[in-house]
This record gives sequence, C-alpha cells and structure tokens, in this order.
Amino acid sequence: MLKILAIVAGVIVVALGGVLAYATTKPDVFRVERSITVNAPPEKIHPLINDFRAWRDWSPYEDREPDLKRTYSQPASGKGAVYSWDGEKMGAGRMEILDAPAPSKVTIKLDFYRPFEASNTAEFVMAPSSSGTKVTWAMTGPNMYIGKVMSVFMDMDKMVGGDFETGLQKLKARAERS
Repeated sequence: MLKILAIVAGVIVVALGGVLAYATTKPDVFRVERSITVNAPPEKIHPLINDFRAWRDWSPYEDREPDLKRTYSQPASGKGAVYSWDGEKMGAGRMEILDAPAPSKVTIKLDFYRPFEASNTAEFVMAPSSSGTKVTWAMTGPNMYIGKVMSVFMDMDKMVGGDFETGLQKLKARAERS
C-alpha cells in the first residue's frame, strides 16, 4: 500500500512539474481581440464608446449585476473620463479613457481591484470599410506567471472573447438603431 501511495505521489509531482514547466513557455503578454462590421459611420459609433454612461446600452458586463455601484467622473467623455464599479459578482475596478481621437479610436486603462488585481489596456478602433465601419475591441496586458499557469487550464481568449463578441453585437444593434 505504501508503494502505491509513493507511485501516486511521484506521478502527481511529475505532472505538477510538467504543468509548471509548460507554463513558462506561455507568452509574457496576452491579447484578446474581436471585430465586427457595423452599418454606421465611425462618427456615430465613437460616442457610444467614448462616454462610459453609454456603455449601459451595449456592454456585456452592465446587466450581470443589477445592484452594481457605478461612479462616473468629469469629464463625462473623452480623455480623462473615469468609470468605477463595485459589486459582489463583478468585483471592483476602474476604467479611464487615456486617448480618444474621434472618430477612430478609444484607448482605456483598465484596472481590476477585486476579486483579483490586474492592469490592462482596452482599445477600440473604428475603421471605415466598404460595408460600414469595422469596429475592433482588443484587450492586452501582462501575463504574469500565475496567469500563465492558469492559461494551461483555461483559455482567456475564449472566456473574454465571447463577452467581446456579445458586446460588439449589442454595440452594432445600438449604432444601427439610431
């Protein structure tokens, strides 16, 4: 019986070592990106992203927690605008618009405080296309070692990418509606 336990423990140690070694091969930076074509000009889409209050109409995260505490700062939109949230399900965090050259781009500093700490950059790029405007939503950030280990078991691109796809669909519907 002791021999079997030693073999099982050895297998577990080797497997754990393999996972930890494999995690070191993961990239130091992650990127999640999704795009959609919206049948509206960039000038109509940009204000929906550039003003955090407008996110209530399209963000996939806004309807997940009805009692989410939201705080907005001045200016209401554009560079320097800040949106903070605090809730039981959504945790706590803060977004600040770093740059927003109309109508082509909005760059956001995204800080999570709870349930885990992280600092990432979100970027929305609007580019005219033959069938409207191509809107790309991307998020990048450092992939610390713990994130690399987690990525062995979870695919962040699939997890967050689905939210981006939902949000872009809602943004498209909102922009094409008005």
